[in-house]
Amino acid sequence: MAAKTVSKMSKKDKIANFDFNGVGDSNAGLFGLPFDENDAEVVIIPVPWEVTVSYSAGTADGPQAVKDASPQLDLFDPEIKDAWQLGIWMEDISEDWKNDSTMYREQAEKYINWLEAGSPKDDNTDYKKMVGVINEKGKALADWLKAHSLAYLKKGKMVGLLGGDHSTPLGFMQALGEVHEEYGILHIDAHCDLRDAYEGFEYSHASIMFNALKIPQMKKIVQVGIRDLAQSEAELAEQSNGRVAIFYDFFLKEGMNDGKSWKKQCKKIVAQLPQKVYISFDIDGMDPKLCPGTGTPVPGGLEFDQAIYLIKALVRSGREIIGFDLVEVAPGESEWNGNVGARLLYKLCNWMAVSQKKLEAPMLHA
Repeated sequence: MAAKTVSKMSKKDKIANFDFNGVGDSNAGLFGLPFDENDAEVVIIPVPWEVTVSYSAGTADGPQAVKDASPQLDLFDPEIKDAWQLGIWMEDISEDWKNDSTMYREQAEKYINWLEAGSPKDDNTDYKKMVGVINEKGKALADWLKAHSLAYLKKGKMVGLLGGDHSTPLGFMQALGEVHEEYGILHIDAHCDLRDAYEGFEYSHASIMFNALKIPQMKKIVQVGIRDLAQSEAELAEQSNGRVAIFYDFFLKEGMNDGKSWKKQCKKIVAQLPQKVYISFDIDGMDPKLCPGTGTPVPGGLEFDQAIYLIKALVRSGREIIGFDLVEVAPGESEWNGNVGARLLYKLCNWMAVSQKKLEAPMLHA
């Protein structure tokens, strides 16, 4: 059924006429679903941006890769009743931000190469000015996203962000501070991202959690899966007066090898978080076999089922997921990255809705 025809129906009629057991329609919306901005309860904002990535590029194409893979996903969820009927809709991917990302990425790459070459004195390029321009554009992106996501939140929509690199969700985090008196961040990642203006870029992908700490309403960051960090980041966490708690990947794995269950470890992680929680999910927090195309893969990490179990443990505790981001998905050389990203995105949408009592999960407390 064509998307234009479906969009004229009521949500009730869309649900009645949609064959969720059928073949996914690549011409429909995200996951092949028939919903639009008005009747979807979850809005996904794609941000195709990766200006400051310092290793491998490709994450700006993540939103498209996830969307392309999403119709192949089976919508039935045995744990969540009628999950697909919630209504999930993704905005069109902005060509303007994508083009800006490409242009400013070229400038950033020249500067990064200059740094890695030892900052040779005989290069007369005005790198200070170049970095300043990129920082201004990073702020413009954050300001746009803050206003954009805040508009959806004020309409009562649940919002998720699909990156792009990990710098992208800052404006969304700031918007949540306008709506909630306080909240915490469950940060799943291979990296701490606690660098102060990494490589001179104030809005670096490696600085997102450093910048999140500047949000007054953001009370606690709980990091899971960390296995690659600078000493300065570890020291910042230690000196944060409890605002940053790190659950190192090696520590979690050693605990499991010593007989501690993942259930028990998840309980300890969740206990560190306040009642309202934002999930910031860098896909490289998982084992690289699940995300080989990501920009900075690191050996180790969570399995897919472990990540979902942690999210369910958060919901089972009675905490509310107030928003999320999924970042650093890059297409790579196959559809595998988008495939995993799409399934993770669907789970994040559904469990956020369960936590806000928009969907039922009868087996959750069984």
